[in-house]
Amino acid sequence: MPWRVLLQRNRAWAERIQAERPGFFAELARQQSPRYMWIGCSDSRVPANQITGLEPGEVFVHRNVANVVVPSDLNCLSAVQYAVDVLRVEHVMVVGHYGCGGVQAALLGQRVGLADNWLRHVRGVAERHADTLQAMAHDARLDALCELNVIEQVRHVAQSTVLQDAWARGQAVTVHGWVYGLRDGLLQDLGVSIGLGGDVEAGYAAACAAVRQRRQGAHDRPAA
Repeated sequence: MPWRVLLQRNRAWAERIQAERPGFFAELARQQSPRYMWIGCSDSRVPANQITGLEPGEVFVHRNVANVVVPSDLNCLSAVQYAVDVLRVEHVMVVGHYGCGGVQAALLGQRVGLADNWLRHVRGVAERHADTLQAMAHDARLDALCELNVIEQVRHVAQSTVLQDAWARGQAVTVHGWVYGLRDGLLQDLGVSIGLGGDVEAGYAAACAAVRQRRQGAHDRPAA
């Protein structure tokens, strides 16, 4: 498809929205007041607004390869800080997806290029949970690592100075861990939600234990 077609489609879309909802863009330009922040994978098959049925302006989005959050990534943490401190979002969702190519590369030790340096963070997750993954059937490991990676990144968000400072001043913001199924289009709550007054380590440990219980002994389930 020629790239100019995208511009033509944009104009057609804007005209249709303006006809259906007069004043929509003028209102959107005046304010940004999302209740939600989405930290997801860069995968083009996982669009935050469409998946959640939210309108433009209702979700603040940061994406990178394999939905990783690390203290050295000032890009991600700056987005989190802006969302929490300025936009005053109420929920931060870390969202992975089954069949993630970055997670698969980390699990199998596949070389993909420059991104190998970034995916060392996911390899670290696999190494920390090596006993859990090795106890599973081979076909269950990728799904399990996708889940464990999300849980690990929820922990990182919750441990960040941004969230710790927000909770210290009594701000009601909660961090959640979800995973998306490409085959069925459904979001799954991984049972790790950490908010004001919550115990980060207890929530992390319980969610990891739930993955072990759910995945060990699973056989031949295709990645969603």
